[in-house]
This record gives sequence, structure tokens and C-alpha cells, in this order.
Amino acid sequence: QVRLVESGGGLVQAGGSLRLSCAASGQTLSSYAMGWFRQAPGKEREFVAAIRWSRTNYADSVKGRFTISRDNARNTMYLQMNSLKPEDTAVYYCARAAQVMDNIPLTKSEYNYWGQGTQVTVSS
Repeated sequence: QVRLVESGGGLVQAGGSLRLSCAASGQTLSSYAMGWFRQAPGKEREFVAAIRWSRTNYADSVKGRFTISRDNARNTMYLQMNSLKPEDTAVYYCARAAQVMDNIPLTKSEYNYWGQGTQVTVSS
């Protein structure tokens, strides 16, 4: 069983920064892609970023502002969020891919382990 725990969310003003962490237990991260998703009130959960080994992929809405990384020795993944905007307000979830694959999965159906989420609120 895999357990994922997010932390680092909070309230920040527009233009500010936050770093989210996702601590994993139960399974080594390195072989599986890991991703960040977010869900705003009344909206679908959407892809934010994902990483497998050194390869990364980002949603267009966060490119150039967010950076995903991982520390396999610590079984932890991070999301550095800079230049935050009010539209980034959401609950952010980390997830682990269901299968080991070469490509980086971009849809939530391709992930089968999820954290409980951490709230990020960006004020204008």
C-alpha cells in the first residue's frame, strides 16, 4: 500500500510563492511517475505537473511559474510555485501513477494513489 501526504499549502498574496511537499511511504517513488493535480470549487480535478526520473511535464497554465522535483532518497516530491495568481487557488493533490510506463501520464485516471490534498489560496 502506498500512502501520500501533502503539506505546504496556505494563504499567499498574488505574486507570492509556496512550496508543496508530498511524502510517500510504502513504495519507492523512483520507478513510477508522480504528479500534482488541483481542484478548484465547482471544477474538475486538473493536471498541474508530473515527473518521472528527470523528465517533467507541465500544464500550460503553470509553465514557467511552477517547478516539480523529487528526492528519491527521501521519497518526497515537491512543487515550487512562484508568481502565484488568484486562479491558482485550489486544493492540490499529489498522486502516483498506476503503472510504470515510459511516457508521463497526464490524466487523473492514470493515477491510482492519491493524497488527501492541501489547500492553496491566493488572494488578489
